[in-house]
Amino acid sequence: MNTKPEYTDVLIIGAGLSGIGGACQLRMKCPGKSFTILETRSASGGTWDLFRYPGIRSDSDMYTFAYGFKPWTDDSSIADGHKILNYIRETSAQYGVDQHIRYNHKVISADWSSAEKRWHVVAERSDTGESVSFACKFVFNCTGYYDYENAYTPEFDGLEGFGGKVFHAQHWPENLEYKGKRVVVVGSGATAVTLVPSMSEETASMVMLQRSPTYIANVPGSQPIAKKLRKFIPESWAFRLTRWKQVFFQIYLYQISRRNPEGLRKFLLGRVRDELGEDFDIATHFTPKYDPWDQRLCASPDGDLFEAIRKGRAEVVTDHIDRFNESGILLKSGKQLDADIVVLATGLNLMFAGGIKYHLDGEEINFAERFVFRGMMFTGVPNMAVTVGYTNSSWTLKADLTGNYVCRLLKEMDQHGYGTVTPKLKGEVSEIPLMDFDAGYVLRARDTFPKQGDRLPWKNYQNYIRDFIGLRLAGLQDDELEFQE
Repeated sequence: MNTKPEYTDVLIIGAGLSGIGGACQLRMKCPGKSFTILETRSASGGTWDLFRYPGIRSDSDMYTFAYGFKPWTDDSSIADGHKILNYIRETSAQYGVDQHIRYNHKVISADWSSAEKRWHVVAERSDTGESVSFACKFVFNCTGYYDYENAYTPEFDGLEGFGGKVFHAQHWPENLEYKGKRVVVVGSGATAVTLVPSMSEETASMVMLQRSPTYIANVPGSQPIAKKLRKFIPESWAFRLTRWKQVFFQIYLYQISRRNPEGLRKFLLGRVRDELGEDFDIATHFTPKYDPWDQRLCASPDGDLFEAIRKGRAEVVTDHIDRFNESGILLKSGKQLDADIVVLATGLNLMFAGGIKYHLDGEEINFAERFVFRGMMFTGVPNMAVTVGYTNSSWTLKADLTGNYVCRLLKEMDQHGYGTVTPKLKGEVSEIPLMDFDAGYVLRARDTFPKQGDRLPWKNYQNYIRDFIGLRLAGLQDDELEFQE
């Protein structure tokens, strides 16, 4: 390990969408601050560089998924993964933050020293095997919330006897040949809904095998209003107006799901009926047991999944797996699905803050015992923030607000000569899970995540307008946020 830690004012962990966005905001709003970005992998882009499966795309519209400070100018609203990756890297280069990224640096631990008012961070270099250390005033964790290395893979009987290929979509084999093959995709979430129409163009057969249905909405692949606006006003204004239009629509849709779930259910299923016809078994294959937005809605841009089904390129089977055998999958109903390739689109494993071990003066922090302040900081933990996006809207909306708020904190500390900023819980607050969401990947990891409360500033409202007012427009003075010299 290097004997003397390298100092930087702000240490950003992760060079994905959130980390690049946060670094760009630092360049714009705190130009005097030094910063370093540590990235585990050998390339930037996070999710959009890691996932390589066919058809990978955003499941949120790009006018809200893009950075607020960097207009999305492509015609596509639901964009392919390579376009998103190029957008992230273009932004990184435009703001000069790409020069601050240290690749192959996996952060192992971060220790806060009250005496020094600094974090001491240890990382391992995967390219050389050595340990390196850094010291910083503020840690900004932008690692996302899922495990990049280990996807969620259920145990299946007989898997070792399957004669074809089987793998999780998160770990897509390089140069996989699937043209003319019989393919089964196990799952019904965003990954499956993306894979099925994309691969079905070339496969001999394509089956989406699901235990239970998901709400799938036909959404426009582009935003005509944005195209029209660009003819009359500057591109940046066209982007902002379209972005706010989409923000209000997302909030409206979510509010409808809470206030009139049955009405929204009928609307969504009616749209599926329009796509697939009266004779299709909507009740079995597209009618979930839960209410809309108890889990995320899946987007089918321009109805590509429904088109694949209508044209006979893809089939949906709703059943449970009994076991794998040499030729494919035997279902509980007794039906056999023969396959050459089985893709497991069975979900993710969540991992809070990248699995990094954090300590306060040598004592390990158990984040599951801490409350979240403003959706980004933690009770009793100084000079640290994390980015966690929305579950009911685009991730980047909250990431942008978080990055801006961190910059405001840093400027406030400089202006008044403060050395630390620490959330302190005062008064009574009831505990609520941070991710109040019924998706399987959330339920599996809920006990490992911090808690939220039932009131501000400890409640995470999942509402961009409310957060915009609280994090962008309101003052920083808060009885439960303590600044000290």
